Amino acid sequence: MNAQEVRRAFLQFFASKQHAIVPSAPIVVKNDPTLMFTNAGMNQFKDFFLGNQVPTHRRIADTQKCLRVSGKHNDLEEVGVDTYHHTMFEMLGNWSFGDYFKKEALEWSWELLTEIYGLSKNRLYVSVFGGDEKDGLPPDNEARDIWRTMVAEDHILYGSKKDNFWEMGDTGPCGPCSEIHIDLRSDAERAEISGKDLVNNDHPQVIEIWNNVFIQFERLTDGSLCPLPEKHVDTGMGFERLVRAIQGKSSNYDTDVFTPLIQKVEQLTALRYGINEKTDIALRVLSDHIRAISLTIADGQLPSNTGAGYVIRRILRRAVRYYYSTLQYKKPLLHAMVATLAEQWKDVFPELYQQRDFVAKVILEEENAFLRTLEAGLKRFELLANQPHISGAEAFELYDTFGFPLDLTLLMARESGILVDEKGFEQEMNRQKERSRAATALETGDWVVFNADNETTFVGYEQNECKTVLLKYRKVNLKKTDYYQYVLRETPFYAESGGQVGDIGYLYFEGERVDIIDTQKENNLILHLSTQKPEILNGEVLAVIDQSRRVATASNHSATHLLHAVLRNTLGTHVHQKGSLVAPDYLRFDFSHFSKVSDAELQEIEQQINEKIRENIPVQTDYKNQKEAIESGAMALFGEKYGDVVRVVTIDPEFSRELCGGTHVGATGAIGLFKFLSESSVAAGVRRIEAVSGTAAMEYVNQQFELLQSVKETLKNPKDTLKAVQQLSEENNTLKKELEKLYQEKTLSVKNTLKAKIQQKAGYNLLIEQLDVPNADSVKQIAFALKNEVPNLVAIFGAVTEGKAHLTVMVDEAVLSQYPEWNAATVVRNLAKHIRGGGGGQNFYATAGGSYPEGLAAALESAHELFQVTF
Repeated sequence: MNAQEVRRAFLQFFASKQHAIVPSAPIVVKNDPTLMFTNAGMNQFKDFFLGNQVPTHRRIADTQKCLRVSGKHNDLEEVGVDTYHHTMFEMLGNWSFGDYFKKEALEWSWELLTEIYGLSKNRLYVSVFGGDEKDGLPPDNEARDIWRTMVAEDHILYGSKKDNFWEMGDTGPCGPCSEIHIDLRSDAERAEISGKDLVNNDHPQVIEIWNNVFIQFERLTDGSLCPLPEKHVDTGMGFERLVRAIQGKSSNYDTDVFTPLIQKVEQLTALRYGINEKTDIALRVLSDHIRAISLTIADGQLPSNTGAGYVIRRILRRAVRYYYSTLQYKKPLLHAMVATLAEQWKDVFPELYQQRDFVAKVILEEENAFLRTLEAGLKRFELLANQPHISGAEAFELYDTFGFPLDLTLLMARESGILVDEKGFEQEMNRQKERSRAATALETGDWVVFNADNETTFVGYEQNECKTVLLKYRKVNLKKTDYYQYVLRETPFYAESGGQVGDIGYLYFEGERVDIIDTQKENNLILHLSTQKPEILNGEVLAVIDQSRRVATASNHSATHLLHAVLRNTLGTHVHQKGSLVAPDYLRFDFSHFSKVSDAELQEIEQQINEKIRENIPVQTDYKNQKEAIESGAMALFGEKYGDVVRVVTIDPEFSRELCGGTHVGATGAIGLFKFLSESSVAAGVRRIEAVSGTAAMEYVNQQFELLQSVKETLKNPKDTLKAVQQLSEENNTLKKELEKLYQEKTLSVKNTLKAKIQQKAGYNLLIEQLDVPNADSVKQIAFALKNEVPNLVAIFGAVTEGKAHLTVMVDEAVLSQYPEWNAATVVRNLAKHIRGGGGGQNFYATAGGSYPEGLAAALESAHELFQVTF
């Protein structure tokens, strides 16, 4: 079987066992604070296991795109080095939610592997949970007895808690599991050492291919296990490993899952796979990483400097470094692999195929940006590699200045045979991120349950208030402040999702008012957030939203749909939503487009939107089968997970139809007015529009009119205001040029004076001075002018401009090769402590600013001590 046939056979087999075949959830997780990426097939079914939601089907099967590069499950360092770990992988799975359990799951897995796929029974080994004294759990002899009816006794093994008790995280659904391993060694090797001795011992040819997890418990925050109301089956089979086993290959990368990608790299680089191990690792890394990068971008997560975006940027930069250094390929490469990958996944993950040009564009821009800094960073690393080790501060400099993630520095350090102070790096990182971590720190307690019913009915489309009861609540600590999260049986509060902010309002518990400051969604629970806890929790609750805020938000949400439709009509159907924020005071809309939207286009778009508003078109909502809705032309957002039944919002069937769970106006006329605030770039191929509607739009127009009136009055009410402003601007530019000329003359004079103060040292020329200059840019001009005229220059300048202290450090590259510890960025950060500031830059030139000019003398004195070399 080829890879496509293997996947198809799995899904057809479980369809024959009455399983509903469902699509993969997005690889980027939303509404779950415990996860950044989908790291297992069970993630999208978490609420079914917890009892928070009733499953639409008792039996389900799918192939799920997964990513394991952060948190507890992190395979990044093994990728490319071994033959079977990956960043992104497909997890084939079958699920039972309170239906069948161990017997059917194990029997079907054996039937599929041995009868459908034809794998040799003699090469398969199974393991069962051996018990755990700490958790008070006995061995899983039930699973062992089931296996005994199919598998030879010496092919059944007891496993430890580490290997045979599956947990998604520190808390949540969990249970014992039974793994299936395959021995892919030659007959001679198998005769020499039994496969059972190599199971779970990291042998590259004796690998796990399937795991049957029996979800029976929930791990609570105190570490204890609580039995779940129903028992479930959660299985996961690594698609890439399965294909390798079926095709009889010694490596996942030798299967047709990866060979088209490797061949594409061979074609681009003129290298050949299978000749040199170092080159082979690089080819494996590229063919793996492009999968993770492409799918994540297609699911809506752009590379960035924070969170999930930074994880993707790290993976991309790791790949770039491999082709730049190992393959000696100095221009962008990854973007050229996207088309090959999109064709492979055309039928199983069509979202990538539909966005292949956009994804390739984003990757190309990221490659170009990193290649610009990579060369300078590698030169800096080469200097550091002359030392016995790289300090934490130096590793952090590579990260902060040159964009090198720590794992990239560690990788290069290993290749150079030197050590990196990882602890020191973490200390530097922690200092930088201390505020950010404090701002996002969240501790959650266990739920206090009042009613067994776990599902909330949202009634906010029709009602602004309702009488209900409390289902459960818990205490959480966020930003060192205690909050309470309340879950109600019915609620009119809209939980933040789909770009729309959550409602605020009040809950009345037996007449006692509790202010709700936000409404959020965690998995499928609607959480009402408050700083208050009422005296009486049991009993009737009155839930009331802030109606005026909801109306303003609904206006902006309907306006967003109008904007999306008009953008597609005006700019082209390549436009797709890439993110949005719908708030009561304004809206933000990100969309795919490869160039700036011109002022003329913006004017035309705004005009069309306001025409649709004046037409007062009814905004209709109805519920449809997802497939039927898509076929009718409804727009679905990439990266969103939709159920079988979806809510469709229509503003004229011929104009705008989208899948949307948000709140909207009854007719477009209620929006009143739409006005653009700005248009800008967010990332490669992604533009951002900010706008206002309704009352906020009228306020904005009035503010602009008042501003214009103020300008006229300031200019003494000229007949032609625009001409008067242009004339004033021209006069200002003329004066600036004259002033700049005076600055340059003074800079030249200062430079010539400084040359006479240079001290000749052994191998370098030293100049440490406090300058009297008009602005900070003058210091830079002086420094580079002196560098061009004075060889081997080490210059440290202090200056005060506009009441702020400035430090500049310039160290000639030739001097750096002799004294690498004089790295300008490191030096300026140390000196900046005297002026209560901070800074950075490159190894030969760096600057810092501070709020304490009085400390400049101490900073320059410290520089004198640092740059005095005694022979």
